[in-house]
Amino acid sequence: MLQPVKIPGLLVVATDTGVGKTLVAAAIADYFRRRKHSVAVCKPCGTGCVHRRGDLVCEDAEILAHFADTPHALDVVCPQRYAEPLAPGVAAQRAKQPLDWERIDEAMVTMSRDADVMIVEGIGGIMTPMDGKHTFLDVAAWLELPAIVVARPGLGTINHTLLTCNALRQRGVKVAGVVINRYPPETPPIAEETNPAAIERWGKTKVLCIVPECVVEMTPVLPGEVVSAVGAVDWGEFAGAK
Repeated sequence: MLQPVKIPGLLVVATDTGVGKTLVAAAIADYFRRRKHSVAVCKPCGTGCVHRRGDLVCEDAEILAHFADTPHALDVVCPQRYAEPLAPGVAAQRAKQPLDWERIDEAMVTMSRDADVMIVEGIGGIMTPMDGKHTFLDVAAWLELPAIVVARPGLGTINHTLLTCNALRQRGVKVAGVVINRYPPETPPIAEETNPAAIERWGKTKVLCIVPECVVEMTPVLPGEVVSAVGAVDWGEFAGAK
């Protein structure tokens, strides 16, 4: 349904909705932008979008576009948008507006032409329904990008993270590593303290960075603690970008 991305890039997925994919994806885009890359960003489908000036606007796409400094319009960055905060497959059915895969593909091809790296943000968890036949796991397989799995720090995250990594690998998607987001800034409870090593051991993957819990607002700059945590990783190595 979608062509593989033909430039270096990363797919930012998560163990569930509300884990912080947008923050991590925006910080990675900002990382590449700071290093003088031309960065394309894409949120293939957004739900829970807001009505603004007669159009539906995906606020996640606004954040991605801002920190990537993309020249593309928001309806290219997020080519499919629904108002209800539901899984795309459900939102599309209720809106009686089927997901337009061709439009998503055209947007990604367009942005690839004038960029040297692409960051794609997922929707919810990887088994989120996209339409009557496909989940976001299908999207991950089609795009053929290395995946960054964003995970919560607390109790239960080992199971969720390992399930996500295993599902991706079974579809042939390379798991580049895990980012633990919203980690307690003070002394962490024992689950949070031990989870990173457990994820690495049983998930057979690397925890690439741990992003502390902090107040995040739509401002011209990312919080310093986020930039510092994400900036310690060589994302170009995983994306295949020099």
